[in-house]
Amino acid sequence: MSLIQNPILPGFNADPSIIRVEDTYYIANSTFEWFPGVRLHESKDLEHWSLLPSPLSTTTLLDMRGNSASGGIWAPDLSYADGKFWLVYTDVKVVNGAFKDMTNYLTTATDIKGPWTDPIKLNGLGFDASLFHDKDGRKYLVQQTWDHREYKHPFDGITLTEFDMTTMKLQPKKAKTIYNGTNVKLVEGPHLYQINDYYYLFAAQGGTVFTHQEVVARSKTLDTLSFETEPGDPFITNFDTPDNYIQKQGHGGLVSTPKGEWYYASLCARPWNHKNESSTDPRGWSSLGRETSIQKVEWDEEGWPRIVGGHGGTTFVEGPKDAIQTNAPAEHSQKDDFASSTLDINWNTLRVPFTEKMGSVGNGKLTLIGQGSLANNFDLSLIARRWQAFYFDAEVKVKFDPFSYQQMAGLTNYYNDRHWSFVFITWNEVNGAVIEVAENNRGNYTSYLKDNAIKIPDGTEYVWFRTKVRKESYSYEYSFDGKKFIEIPVVLDAAVLSDDYVLQTYGGFFTGAFVGLAAVDYSGYDRVAEFYNFDYKELGDKVLPDGSYTWKASESRFD
Repeated sequence: MSLIQNPILPGFNADPSIIRVEDTYYIANSTFEWFPGVRLHESKDLEHWSLLPSPLSTTTLLDMRGNSASGGIWAPDLSYADGKFWLVYTDVKVVNGAFKDMTNYLTTATDIKGPWTDPIKLNGLGFDASLFHDKDGRKYLVQQTWDHREYKHPFDGITLTEFDMTTMKLQPKKAKTIYNGTNVKLVEGPHLYQINDYYYLFAAQGGTVFTHQEVVARSKTLDTLSFETEPGDPFITNFDTPDNYIQKQGHGGLVSTPKGEWYYASLCARPWNHKNESSTDPRGWSSLGRETSIQKVEWDEEGWPRIVGGHGGTTFVEGPKDAIQTNAPAEHSQKDDFASSTLDINWNTLRVPFTEKMGSVGNGKLTLIGQGSLANNFDLSLIARRWQAFYFDAEVKVKFDPFSYQQMAGLTNYYNDRHWSFVFITWNEVNGAVIEVAENNRGNYTSYLKDNAIKIPDGTEYVWFRTKVRKESYSYEYSFDGKKFIEIPVVLDAAVLSDDYVLQTYGGFFTGAFVGLAAVDYSGYDRVAEFYNFDYKELGDKVLPDGSYTWKASESRFD
């Protein structure tokens, strides 16, 4: 038996839906505006997880072109019944304001790796929909319910709607509210389980911030408002455990092992503070986004589930007695020489799949055709991967020959269209081809080098770029030979790429930071950039006094 160290899925892996099929566990996570939609992992020991192909890999299943930042895929639900996998997912089109225009869909597959069936439209009643398979053979959609009316609370309880397997449609006239949550409000993320004589409803409350929590309610029927809330403290929360290494735990799912042990997979975060800040206000900056943790669950004498070690959870969790050792990487470094004609599974694009309109990959290079700016929600040539460690270096070799300042190609650290930075080759009137560093912070664009942009010597064919992320801050370097790198004297605050910073000015703050490659040509002349030998090298989660890095974490986020 081993100890599982949290988080089990580091970096942006939010809203986990966990199931077990025989001896294998699966987790589905939200992806929001990043394509392909829904991130899947599998494991046989709950500790080591392998990334699987994403199910929503075509525009037939998912088309998010033009979606707002943090729209798109919210809280997918994965289940298994009748010999196949069922995936319910939401495409949110409106993020800010009174409305949350969305569509919930259902797709199925007999193999977790696909193919997945064409989507069935379910409804747009609310987000965080999940499918409950009752023992009597009936099926129900369980979901948060959205109320746009300004004189009502927008989170209008948990609605249960029967799904007709004959017509493959919901029966809205039979819909009913089964739970209103507590006075904490913002009840969402429902999952329904049938255990012994009870239906157990797990639901999130308090918003997906530091006040986040999960509550449990139960009932012997599925009647309207028949669910009773678990007495005492919330099932899981870190609101009152500010020193815990893991924070924001709440929204998630319950799973049992073959031998009858129970675990709960939850979203979580690992915030950090600047040295001159209070450790409690602000609680911190979650630049890795919302990750996935796991906690062991025991049942009390009254039949209520409780987190082992208390409702704040622990960093280290006792693994299952029947765990089967799973081979999966302990960290997530990535080297890509672009030899394959398809993108590596770790790469993502924004809103739409990688197509010939963006460029091509194979034979040792990635070609990107310049399109819109990094603020564009429609036409953008960018591929990116998650930040999955607090300390890492990422490097790439670039070939680009611009003739206008409207043309840019290079390496980006990116949160959303309003929050990103970019080191890139461009052109200016003073020196021709140059290197610039720019940042978009709350939609305000800043060029850091301006007329002092670094001139690229005549005859130079390639430029190498490197970013060095060091938890609280990050910087960029360049090289003209791939050996000697020169630091650009611009140090950027990593907090700008955190959920918590984005939340201060924008309601969609759900995705975490990415590092990626981009080509821009908003002049419309389709200038092409070539990228070679991308190297994302993780260094660790913590730096030691001697300057080395470690993956070991303590129970406190301040050690």
